Amino acid sequence: MTNTDDTPTTSRPADAGASAPADAHRTVRGIIARGKGEPVEMTDIVIPAPGANDVIVDIQACGVCHTDLAYRDGDINDDYPFLLGHEAAGVVSEIGEDVTHVEVGDFVVLNWRAVCGECRACKKGEPKYCFATHNASKPMTLTDGTELTPALGIGAFSDATLVHEGQCTKVDPEADPAVAGLLGCGVMAGIGAAINTGDVKRGETVAVIGCGGVGTAAIAGAKLAGATTIIAVDISDDKLATAREFGATETINSKDLAADAPGATGEDDPVVKRIHELTGGFGADVVIDAVGRPETYVQAFYARDLAGRVVLVGVPSPTMKLDLPLLDVFGRGGSLKSSWYGDCLPERDFPMLVDLSLNGRLPLGDFVTERIGLGDVEEAFDTMKAGKVLRSVVTL
Repeated sequence: MTNTDDTPTTSRPADAGASAPADAHRTVRGIIARGKGEPVEMTDIVIPAPGANDVIVDIQACGVCHTDLAYRDGDINDDYPFLLGHEAAGVVSEIGEDVTHVEVGDFVVLNWRAVCGECRACKKGEPKYCFATHNASKPMTLTDGTELTPALGIGAFSDATLVHEGQCTKVDPEADPAVAGLLGCGVMAGIGAAINTGDVKRGETVAVIGCGGVGTAAIAGAKLAGATTIIAVDISDDKLATAREFGATETINSKDLAADAPGATGEDDPVVKRIHELTGGFGADVVIDAVGRPETYVQAFYARDLAGRVVLVGVPSPTMKLDLPLLDVFGRGGSLKSSWYGDCLPERDFPMLVDLSLNGRLPLGDFVTERIGLGDVEEAFDTMKAGKVLRSVVTL
């Protein structure tokens, strides 16, 4: 994709004819979604002065994630207009008077799990389930004062954004912003599904169903954790070839197998049978569903070893229903887990994974398929839906 956006990235005052909000502080470019399914547009975004614990981050790069598309299409809520973008890295340019977590000039990856430390999950020592994560204290707006809903509380398809200090995680400034920013969502979700939720151990067997960006990251995470057999399942031979580059030792084209046994489900599903064959007849120790559909979850359930772990990291739609024999759930033991943001703790995981990348032990850079301009987001959505990229990344 060609970068067609040559507009300078410096902030600028609001247009003379616009009625700027009373708290207007900076006006920058941003990509918004005004209505369900409407093409995104670039427009002026007004950032207010930071509140006591807020910071302004000048965005250097932001990945194009399926979640942004879901916001645009109304699949999350209808709080339009949305300021899209959330897989981002940049430099802190301004801080509120009570900010202690970061300083001006810090290179940070933005996160949507700024844990509160006070809710019942945090007090139980389970901050990955925090119920009250922090966000900026003030809204960003259009120049006419219309409040924007930032995607996942971040809104980073913009020259700069306003977030809570806890949404900023400092990492090694030697990292490429386009690479480090991907930890803000999808790549972290996949790696964390393997390492944190699935608790993959050295020598274990792992199967990953769905080899988009999240599934491929789960494969990379399984390899990093020391899994010996890593089975990638997808309907695309191209994606399966990429999965091998990230650590898959075996691949299964589920579309081809389904053609040989139409309608087979459960233990008779040909994908399930093939995973059992590749794991000595037992099934995988961990099966990660990175698709999030009932049929793939059932495959994951039956493809695991007795007392194995199933991890759901693919996001299902609100209308999907699951039908499993309860006796099979009881009789197979093990655990059925959901992985939300890869059960990550940004302050723990982001710096570690960036360091592993810089040391050549984790191929984070290989997730960046293309670098695009801010004006190319709508085209990037089309490319993503066609399954042609792991990640398009807007660079500023």
